[in-house]
Amino acid sequence: MLTTLRDKAISLDDMKKRTMNSMPDRHVLYTAAVQSLDADLKFARKAHRHCSDKEPVDLREDFCGTAALACAWVHRHPGRRAWAIDRDAETIEWGRQHYLQQIGRAASRVTLIQNDVLSVKTPKVDIALALNFSYFVFKERDLLRRYFENVHESLKPGGVIVMDIFGGSGALEPTVERRDVIGEEELDGSPVPDFEFIWDQVSYNVITNEILCHIHFKVPGFKRSTKAFIYDWRVWTIPEVRELLAEAGFSDSVVYGHGWDDDCESDGVYRIKTSMANEEGWLAYVVGCR
Repeated sequence: MLTTLRDKAISLDDMKKRTMNSMPDRHVLYTAAVQSLDADLKFARKAHRHCSDKEPVDLREDFCGTAALACAWVHRHPGRRAWAIDRDAETIEWGRQHYLQQIGRAASRVTLIQNDVLSVKTPKVDIALALNFSYFVFKERDLLRRYFENVHESLKPGGVIVMDIFGGSGALEPTVERRDVIGEEELDGSPVPDFEFIWDQVSYNVITNEILCHIHFKVPGFKRSTKAFIYDWRVWTIPEVRELLAEAGFSDSVVYGHGWDDDCESDGVYRIKTSMANEEGWLAYVVGCR
């Protein structure tokens, strides 16, 4: 499902092979395959304009992992600040030693916090991000509402939380999807090799809406990286998320859905929707306004 939602699919014939002396770190491959830093931040600014006429300056990246988005946010403008939160000490430290090192003086405007997003306290921000379906880690309604309450408290008036969400008639079936990725440069210009990204939906429980997924990587010339990332999620629906945002105090929420091109593929353009047909697979954003 994930591979069909991201607009990075290419053919092997188009790949420009590069060589590397060592297997790239799994975090580098994840960023190249799953995260679209420019597109994500551009959409976050667009979502913020729906709720405020002020230019966003301060950003909170929840479930940040390596804090790639937070680093990209401050790196692109000298007046911006970011707070990046994750519970995993090892991943936070990896981001500190790699992505923060890559952005030079801008790193002083990124605050990395090893803590629980349910209880962490940060200065007030304009935008909170919970992308790549990270909030699906909360399987109970009360926990997800508590998370939204914490985010609501952290936002300035007119601030927004931006989340992506997926679904569709075939989106939850066990499946293995492969995608060839042309390696892109890191923030400091270091090359990333071409590789194969494998999204493995292992199981889905219709009674609990729980889904188990793995990410594998295959870099030419190196042993396959199996279960590089493991996700044990509950898949939430758009109505559930919007209801919980309202219960947590958000004044409004909107849904952005993509359109379709002539080949029945996502056109990559997200517009506010009040109605969406249930396709085989779709990706949307839910934006909560404080």
